[in-house]
Amino acid sequence: MEYPKEVMRKTELEKMGFPQDWLLSVFRQHGQKVAWKSSPKPNSPILFDTKELEKVRIAQCVAER
Repeated sequence: MEYPKEVMRKTELEKMGFPQDWLLSVFRQHGQKVAWKSSPKPNSPILFDTKELEKVRIAQCVAER
């Protein structure tokens, strides 16, 4: 899958069709290096490295087979 940017906000990914629950589960995984908060403030956006997110997506698709 191709992404328009290397780093994207959660809301941008949701507009592309990714479920919010799945994105949050990736963000909350212990030790992950795919997503981070842009600042320590509570309402700051969650950012995703789209290259790494694609690796996670593919790995989960393979695991489900």
